[in-house]
Amino acid sequence: MVSRIAVTGSPGVGKSTMVAKVAAASGMRVGGVLARDKRYKDRRIGFELLDLASGAVGMLADETGTGPQLGKYRVHPEDLDGIGAKAVEDALKCELIIVDEVGPMELTSHRFISAVEMAISSPLPMLVVLHEWSNHRLAKKIRSTFKVIAVTKDNRELLVDEIAGSLSGKK
Repeated sequence: MVSRIAVTGSPGVGKSTMVAKVAAASGMRVGGVLARDKRYKDRRIGFELLDLASGAVGMLADETGTGPQLGKYRVHPEDLDGIGAKAVEDALKCELIIVDEVGPMELTSHRFISAVEMAISSPLPMLVVLHEWSNHRLAKKIRSTFKVIAVTKDNRELLVDEIAGSLSGKK
């Protein structure tokens, strides 16, 4: 049983969707945060944060945020800390911790980094989405201590049951 898995892959390949399916398939009490595209018609206008345990939703980044700018998006530091980081902190009371994602936007928050470090220090199983090219110290730590799986359009559906079974001890 592997209880620490990080998934990585190209943008838009379906990592977040796959992680949501793993959470549902695991049969475990899941906590943590999921980042989802915020869309208007067919255009992505930003990224939402979903607290998997409480259902709270906030904005990670969009074109109107007040925080650091990454590409055309600006981070919403209040929601990143108050929903994203808090969701990871609260996940320490659950059976499975999910962190989507450890990437450039999330890494602008010291509280988020600390929450992920606390989660890594816990004995709980974890599933992390890891930004493909991040060289941040936290990303390096995850790469060196987690099983890292590259997600592609060809394998993303096959990985759901495999990862859920591995994290829950059923495989």
